[in-house]
Amino acid sequence: MTTEKKVTIVTGASKGIGAGIAKALAAESYAIVVNYASNKTDADRVVGEIERAGGKALAIHADVSKQAEVKKLFSETLKAFGHLNVLINNAGVYAPSPLEAITEEHFHWMFNVNVLGVTFATQEAVKAFGDAGGSIVNIGSAVTRMPYPGFSIYSATKAALESLTKVWAHELGKKNIRINAILPGMVDTEGTRALGRPGSEAEQIGIARTPLGRTGYPEDIAPLAVFLTSDKASWITGEVIAASGGL
Repeated sequence: MTTEKKVTIVTGASKGIGAGIAKALAAESYAIVVNYASNKTDADRVVGEIERAGGKALAIHADVSKQAEVKKLFSETLKAFGHLNVLINNAGVYAPSPLEAITEEHFHWMFNVNVLGVTFATQEAVKAFGDAGGSIVNIGSAVTRMPYPGFSIYSATKAALESLTKVWAHELGKKNIRINAILPGMVDTEGTRALGRPGSEAEQIGIARTPLGRTGYPEDIAPLAVFLTSDKASWITGEVIAASGGL
């Protein structure tokens, strides 16, 4: 199958911010690869929503922390669509842990997905883009701007992502590849609900510190990702942009 549409891989797109970005890009006529690590049912649901709205999408399994699986993700994308224009590095994991409870497994789990996974995916994207170049958007977190107890390792992974974005912008500019990062604030997703965030004291503190006085939603993040991948953002690279209601 080939297409003239812009082709986009969105990692971790079976739910939350990733799913929101995938659907928003599809609405702008991008062909979407919905990457997932574990939940095929949710990934297929996102694909179904995109297709019912008239878009084109395909779900592909890959654990981004494993280089061989990332290579497979990109090879299957190229086999299906023939080319690649955009990568959204959204896949990420988090779990709060106080300093005294941090283990070797906890540390490596988060860094392997949130930092190494982004590295593997970006390496493959650069090869897949070819001479035409492309656009990459990394999804970070506003937690790097507002330190929060228990999130030290998660915050460290997202701070690393900001540095990678800036350095790679200098490395990849000559290849006509733009790379930027978005820092979402508090966003209502399946992940935050699983942590018991809605209605919690932590959520109330966050809302109190947010000038717009509410939590965010994937629909608040997606339009910025659409803009950054579009030709309208052709002069923007190496930027780290918060989408956090002013948090």
